[in-house]
Amino acid sequence: MTTVNTNNQVSQDLLNSVNTRNTASTTDETQDRFMTLLVTQMKNQDPLNPMDNAQVTSQMAQLNTVTGINKLNETMSSLIGSVQLGQSYQATSMIGRNVLVEGKTLTHTETGGYFGVNVPNGADGLTVAIKNGAGATIRTLTFGKQDVGVNALNWDGKMDDGTTAPSGDYTYEITAKTGDTTVKSTALSLAQVQSVTTSTSGAKLNLSNNTSVAIADIQEIF
Repeated sequence: MTTVNTNNQVSQDLLNSVNTRNTASTTDETQDRFMTLLVTQMKNQDPLNPMDNAQVTSQMAQLNTVTGINKLNETMSSLIGSVQLGQSYQATSMIGRNVLVEGKTLTHTETGGYFGVNVPNGADGLTVAIKNGAGATIRTLTFGKQDVGVNALNWDGKMDDGTTAPSGDYTYEITAKTGDTTVKSTALSLAQVQSVTTSTSGAKLNLSNNTSVAIADIQEIF
């Protein structure tokens, strides 16, 4: 029930109908609610003390602003959905491809294993300590100069004593140096893209090492 307006102010009900931030309401519902309350109050106002025209005009302007924002939000939501769908379709072309992503795991087969390092400023040399499941270092690899950015590396599967390590998963630690100074480096794991998952945050690539990454997290594709 709408209370008769006995002064020259726009009622609080009408103000609330314009200033509402209830996301469940559509633009049309907001407009209909506003106009219904406005017409009702104008019909029941005191003719000797009518509502303030300036305030009504101000609230109408606010209604147009809210309506415009609602329409913009609807358009942006639709656009974001379309972009995310397009990203998902593009991401499916990655299935079956090998990628380098941040990580410290290495899968060793009969021919060894591949991994990588990202050295933002380059390095004069690189030391890689490969460790077994118990955390013991079984092989220390040394590499020469590393270019700026991503560098692909490989381990032949041999241990320090010259014998071949059992096939399986290993971890490794990388130390990059320029002169005697340790420089920034990021270890990269090699994995295969097995499937794509879509979500509100975008497409996710599900990898063979049981991790999921965003497309932007991929350092190199093979």
